[in-house]
Amino acid sequence: MKYISTRGNAPSKNFTEILLGGLAPDGGLYLPEQYPQVTRAELDAWRELPYADLAFAVLSKFITDIPAADLKAIISKTYTTAVYSNGRADSDFTQITPLRTLEPGVHILELSNGPTLAFKDMAMQLLGNLFEYALDKQHAELNILGATSGDTGSAAEYAMRGKRGIRVFMLSPHGKMSGFQRAQMYSLQDPNIFNIAINGMFDDAQDMVKAISNDHAFKAKYKIGTVNSINWARVSAQVVYYFKGYFVATKSNDEQVAFSVPSGNFGNICAGHIARMMGLPIGQLILATNENDVLDEFFRTGVYRPRDTKHTYETSSPSMDISKASNFERFVFDLVGRDGAKVREFWSKVDKGGAFDIKGTTYWDALPKFGFSSGKSTHQDRLKTIRELWEEYGVMVDTHTADGLMVGLEQRRPNLPLICLETALPAKFAETIQEALGREPERPASLQGIEKLPQRCELMDADVVKLKAFIAANAP
Repeated sequence: MKYISTRGNAPSKNFTEILLGGLAPDGGLYLPEQYPQVTRAELDAWRELPYADLAFAVLSKFITDIPAADLKAIISKTYTTAVYSNGRADSDFTQITPLRTLEPGVHILELSNGPTLAFKDMAMQLLGNLFEYALDKQHAELNILGATSGDTGSAAEYAMRGKRGIRVFMLSPHGKMSGFQRAQMYSLQDPNIFNIAINGMFDDAQDMVKAISNDHAFKAKYKIGTVNSINWARVSAQVVYYFKGYFVATKSNDEQVAFSVPSGNFGNICAGHIARMMGLPIGQLILATNENDVLDEFFRTGVYRPRDTKHTYETSSPSMDISKASNFERFVFDLVGRDGAKVREFWSKVDKGGAFDIKGTTYWDALPKFGFSSGKSTHQDRLKTIRELWEEYGVMVDTHTADGLMVGLEQRRPNLPLICLETALPAKFAETIQEALGREPERPASLQGIEKLPQRCELMDADVVKLKAFIAANAP
């Protein structure tokens, strides 16, 4: 399996060559030269597999340059009940991603049973083990540079803490995450973890990561890699739980389902798009945004118009307070027939602060065949959804999952079972849960009082020169 850039001006590479690197040299994102296809016989054979075995079956189609025995060992080490058991008593941790049924045809796929209580653990724990394997083989070291709006940072740091040859430099928007999210990251005292709070929004932090990723000399000198969702390994790991969710929610492979996905950076729903392109019977992919509705605007109007940071709202689902959706480029590459020149044309406008419009083009005409619907949820919508779920089912969800459920129930086609992807546990957003329900969410015993722990963080302006200097000073 070879990988190509969405912008068409980079040589094809194999999986381990792109694993540690992040962006392609031409500024694009890597995708398989073609999506591997899953046969009906494979779907039938995979239906009853435990999660780790299913992950090996799916990922073996993407990773062909790691010996099968080694890959199987890495995956088996990753997806264990020891890792995915956060203390939620009503979950079947042997399933890794249990399905919670609210009523016939309406389900939540639990993805937040990992160490940081967020779906990002599902891919990040695997990424940490893959990195350690690849670095050991190459006798190399890696400095990971990432940006987070809330959950990616803690998931990455918990996956990489103590890993040999790895240092993590994680940027986050100063004061824009929940207190729990900040405490999860900033309380880590591991010497290989560096937290940097940026005076700005997530998009400012993400732009800094991309600027350094595009400085090839600096990137090579300081061995810079990435764990953001621009890293293909993360997206491929997320493809697995679409297969698992489908199998658990259906009785046969003749059925179709709808997945509803809270979406900020487009990475999570991009994995669903890829699963669908591989042949998983997904009838509908429902993209749910919060008040930062850039992606919803595109699927409704054909215009992709990222906002500047002054027009990016701070909301009660802060992990989706994103205007520039990095992974959206991967989908557009497929939408335009894998024409790298067209992607370069579109993103030359985006990178200058502009927009592009596909309305009235053949691309707009082709959009329905990809199965997307979209909608947005507001603060009052998510409060209402949280209350209704608690009152009707005794189920407490976080703010982002509430966005996904509200939009999913609104947009799903009749008679199509709905699977909403859980984003995080409510404990991460206690302030809004208190506002909605008048009570505090439960949290695992291991995370009680985490906000009171000493915190360690560097405060910095959104200045790439200063960031480079900090990395140089802390990355031997």
